[in-house]
Amino acid sequence: MRAVRCVEYGGPDLLVVEELPAPEPGPGEIVVDVHLAAINFPDVLLLTNDYQIKVPVPFIPGSELAGVVSAVGDGVTEHEVGDPVFWSGIVGAFAEQVSGPAASFTRIPDGVDFRTAASFGVVYFTAYHSLRSVADVQKGEWVCVLGAAGGVGLATVEIAQVLGARVVACASTDEKLGVCRERGAEATINYETEDLKVRLRELTDGGADVVIDPVGGRYSEQALRSMRWRGRFVTVGFASGEIPRIPLNLVLLKGMSVIGFEMGSFFMKEPELTQRDRSEMMQLLADGVIQPHTSSVYPLADAADAFRELAERRATGKVLIDPKA
Repeated sequence: MRAVRCVEYGGPDLLVVEELPAPEPGPGEIVVDVHLAAINFPDVLLLTNDYQIKVPVPFIPGSELAGVVSAVGDGVTEHEVGDPVFWSGIVGAFAEQVSGPAASFTRIPDGVDFRTAASFGVVYFTAYHSLRSVADVQKGEWVCVLGAAGGVGLATVEIAQVLGARVVACASTDEKLGVCRERGAEATINYETEDLKVRLRELTDGGADVVIDPVGGRYSEQALRSMRWRGRFVTVGFASGEIPRIPLNLVLLKGMSVIGFEMGSFFMKEPELTQRDRSEMMQLLADGVIQPHTSSVYPLADAADAFRELAERRATGKVLIDPKA
């Protein structure tokens, strides 16, 4: 089978496509023929060894996929050959076939296509946990989404509306903001050409109740300065590459909360909330509420180009890899 491999740290240019032995399922494992896989921003950081989780080289990148079960190992009862499934993890998705514990794969609900399933696990769970369990968003509240045209950003724009909130989408170009409006954002701010602090107050009649920030950098403080009393600022990542320094006097004067969300820690520390949110999200997926936006789809041989699109912030929504192309 063919697979993309990171053989040394340093970025997309060092990725190679190699022929590797086809996986065989061990006890409790399944093999999946990959139909589509998705790139997320942590995948880019893993290539340069800049992510908080370190993966030794060589490794197959890719943190989520959707496909069909092609083989099952001894003792597997939850999946059968032919089942459509999806998966999310740390590495391993950018290959024609993958193997792993059967329990780590989830059956795709009837009527859900591979593109939706491959785009679902990382960004939508990040958005849902951040809004539902961390920020405790209430109906009618204003949610400001930074980096709103990215994978996590667009998922947050979508889920905030599902939860009854009003959305201000913030991004760096008018084209990206157009996508956010198509996805239902009530208001938008181009933080490259507009004063984020001033416009956020104007559009929300006084300030945001919640800020979801997957970007970090220079706009985090501006958004924080335009929050209401008792606002909740949720940091979920630093796609800009810059970790902001927040003046704590602002937190004090506004009586606000600054809260972090990291998927792995949340899963381990909050199992009950994780299960509740997952159940609710799976119902939204099955009901057709989840509609991911795809920026582009690349064949396996062009995986480096796919990584560059995401790293250079040209993508809107999800960037996918099609191993069968």
